[in-house]
Amino acid sequence: MSSSTLFLRKATGLVRSWSVFDAFIYAFFSINLITLGLYIFSQMYYLEGGLLPTALIAGAIILAEVVVYASLIAVMPRAGGDYVWQSRILGGGLGFVLAVTGWWFILWLWTPLYADMLRHEFFVPLLGILGLQEAANFFAWSPTAWFIVSLITVAYVAVIIALGMRSYARVQKFCFWVGMAGLAIVFLFLLFGNQAAFRTGLEEQAPPMFGAGAALGGTIYEATMAAGQDAGAVMPLAGGTLAAIFLAMPYIVFFNLWPNWGATLYGEVKGADDFKKNVWGMGAALIFTTLLAVVFFLLINKTIGWDFYMNANGAYWNYRWGFTDQPPPLNFWPYPAMLAMFLTDSRILQLIVILAMSMWFFGWAGTVFLSSTRVIFAAAFDRVLPEAVATVHPQTRTPIWALALMVVPGLIVSILYVWNIANFASLTLMSTLVIAVTYLGSTISAILLPYTKKELYEASPIAKYKIAGIPLITIAGVIFAAFLLFLLYEWLVDPNGLYGISYANTSSMIFMLAMYGLALVIYVAARNYRRSRGVSLDMLYKEIPAE
Repeated sequence: MSSSTLFLRKATGLVRSWSVFDAFIYAFFSINLITLGLYIFSQMYYLEGGLLPTALIAGAIILAEVVVYASLIAVMPRAGGDYVWQSRILGGGLGFVLAVTGWWFILWLWTPLYADMLRHEFFVPLLGILGLQEAANFFAWSPTAWFIVSLITVAYVAVIIALGMRSYARVQKFCFWVGMAGLAIVFLFLLFGNQAAFRTGLEEQAPPMFGAGAALGGTIYEATMAAGQDAGAVMPLAGGTLAAIFLAMPYIVFFNLWPNWGATLYGEVKGADDFKKNVWGMGAALIFTTLLAVVFFLLINKTIGWDFYMNANGAYWNYRWGFTDQPPPLNFWPYPAMLAMFLTDSRILQLIVILAMSMWFFGWAGTVFLSSTRVIFAAAFDRVLPEAVATVHPQTRTPIWALALMVVPGLIVSILYVWNIANFASLTLMSTLVIAVTYLGSTISAILLPYTKKELYEASPIAKYKIAGIPLITIAGVIFAAFLLFLLYEWLVDPNGLYGISYANTSSMIFMLAMYGLALVIYVAARNYRRSRGVSLDMLYKEIPAE
């Protein structure tokens, strides 16, 4: 065995190269307001719960998730996160199946979703500003263009992850500051602009940039409002019954359920056993993002008009989802940053702002595969997957083979999703559901930890945090588990027919069961193979992995 090869069971080969601030930026980008947020908000147009209270209440509940994960990290700060905790507390088989399905297989489905956000937030507005109307429309609507962007996304992500954690930290820091500067400029335009100026800019600039036209009669603004009403756009900014607000949460968590996305990386974060720092890193990201969302909602309402924004979303998705054959008058995805840029006729300024706002994508894009590679690595380190998968590059300390296991299948699933083979385009929220099941496994592990791993818990820095004598990790776990069970019920049963991924969607059920079945087959095969070689996975799972 060469010096560049990992020695299994002695050391991982990974190094703690991230600071707590690096982890904060990763968490901040993981609940990305501009990519995930705006993308899923636009699809919520037909729900009746106000988006503002939905974001605030969901964010408050998800703080329990922050406590759960900050606690688990402090007890066992290891690469692999959910996989390590579940396999050591719930058992190897269950831990492997839940973790690799939620962190490995389902992330393939996220590949075309990331690419969809990139084309609508970068390529389409950029090409429109440059006067390349035909190219802008090609990227906006062509499946071929979407797949090309999927290839670009995967290539970019593979390179920045392969360069290692230190390099990735530098990239995300740069993108964080530039992206925040771009958002500040957008906020200023919306703050000092008004609806009359916006309507004038929309009518004058949307046609030459994108070929937008008032196909339904009247102005683009009036036609968009009419098309949105026909699509059933009703979501208010505020208001709605408490029941309606909770029914919007299974959608909004596509955006804000991820402050713990870096949990699988904390074996490479300095000071990861500090509970308070972990809470700060994830909690601050969640709170800061939620407050930014509130400000953005209010500014959109002031200058673009909330009704126009939601009607534009309704008109767009109603056509894209095939509910009407009438193209939307505003013939591109209603990206609020681009809409705000109609307040100026300076192409240079528009270009600068869209480029700056694109950093929200480029600083975030690595999240599609980076966290997953550490789960795959940890499973290989435990010898459930081939040892070669646990090999790290000697310079970058990156598990290259684990990365390859994300890249290739991600492109295959992109083909299925982009061309809607076997109804794959209906599975958007499935990308959240399967991960939520994984989170439920870790949450149950957290609830049980003080009782089933008493010595480990008592020796940890979280043992002193109790309420009325009950461990804080258990209380937070019960709260978050209840929330996850509510989400899973709504997704899988969907009594109101709102989410499209219930048992009634055959493609959804087949895809999900196939993924869990694949994970189970891999585990059983590995268990039998290792047993034939004299290695007991049961004994291995009684150990805490080395660092």
